Amino acid sequence: MTDAQKKSPGRPRSAAAHRKMLQAALELLAEMGFEAMSIEAIAARARVGKTTIYRRYSSKEELVADAIESLREEVVIPDNGSLWADMEALIENAAQISLTPLGRQTVAMIISSAASNSNFAQIYWDKYLQPRREAFAVVIERARARQEVPTDLDPGLVFDTMSGIMLYALIFPPASESWTFYVRHALRLLLTSAPEA
Repeated sequence: MTDAQKKSPGRPRSAAAHRKMLQAALELLAEMGFEAMSIEAIAARARVGKTTIYRRYSSKEELVADAIESLREEVVIPDNGSLWADMEALIENAAQISLTPLGRQTVAMIISSAASNSNFAQIYWDKYLQPRREAFAVVIERARARQEVPTDLDPGLVFDTMSGIMLYALIFPPASESWTFYVRHALRLLLTSAPEA
């Protein structure tokens, strides 16, 4: 065996097969729900072998979390010079992502899957929510440096509360005001000690 043969990498992973897996997982999730779907069904729908799926994912929960996340745009943490300018940017970004038919469907799939399966909930938290929560802390740290918020303000609690407000208003839309106005108003009540921009 030559050196070139020894160093030859294994068969490359197919990007097309990966996309098919994610699409199949989303279709089956919408059709039958998290608990009823299986790796076998995903493989059959995607027309790939189960081993192809298990090369990338250790469990159904991990695959479904990745499939759902593939529908969501990455959240960019803004830096606009003030707390409220940054919060406004985050609210507008969330509105653009969530207030669409696909965005609402994605949120519904996350809530349904997390509520029915604690393993999925933990994987989604570890891989996607916690990193975003940690990134959001930068917004509060900058606000502290500008003395816009109390020094003991908990950025994780702010993120969790903001997420809760957004989800609530998405499921139960405000009757007398827009989603963005409702979220903005609720966050100002939460952060009353922070001056407006």
